Amino acid sequence: MARKGFESLYEQGVQDLLHGTGRETFEAVRMLKSANASRLSPANNAEYPRSRLGESLRQIAQLIRADVGLEIAFTDADGWDTHVGQGAEQGQLANRLSDFAASLAAFSQDLGDRIADVVVLTMSEFGRTVAENGNRGTDHGHATAMLLLGGGVRGGKVYGRWPGLARERLYEGRDLAVTTDFRALFSEVAGRQLGIAKPATLFPGWSGGSAVGVMS
Repeated sequence: MARKGFESLYEQGVQDLLHGTGRETFEAVRMLKSANASRLSPANNAEYPRSRLGESLRQIAQLIRADVGLEIAFTDADGWDTHVGQGAEQGQLANRLSDFAASLAAFSQDLGDRIADVVVLTMSEFGRTVAENGNRGTDHGHATAMLLLGGGVRGGKVYGRWPGLARERLYEGRDLAVTTDFRALFSEVAGRQLGIAKPATLFPGWSGGSAVGVMS
């Protein structure tokens, strides 16, 4: 009943700016419901962690395997602000990294051969400090690392320039310096994977940069 009520509101506003978007949204909801992607259990013996990230990637894999025409999907993972509770190989940060790795591994295993048509790009604005900071953790650093997984990725190596850990090479004397603009990587993936002719236009005010070279 609630769904019909919302649809009627958009139907009455034919001239409204949101009418077209609203109609497409409800059509997409009906299409997803008819596809019944949730019926698909993980394939290839893939086992996702029982976590927010694991569940999100499992659902994305279901949509891909259901052939609903999915082009872009997004999910996030929180819990990285560990402060004094960061711990070592058994601490909070290690647990978050373990979940992160296991979720991505299960996603790739679940998709099987379909991973050749998929590219996973991970990023965070939440870098780690080089040394223990004032709250006895490594939170709120500057530079970070991004990971690419999937078809078309020239993997097996680390891309980018390594600035080193000498104090004069650190950003503000405490963090790794940024050497690769994340927009360069995003635009390269968008251009190669999605066929966007001018991917730099995805970032207003950015004129583009040198290709990172991670996509074949």
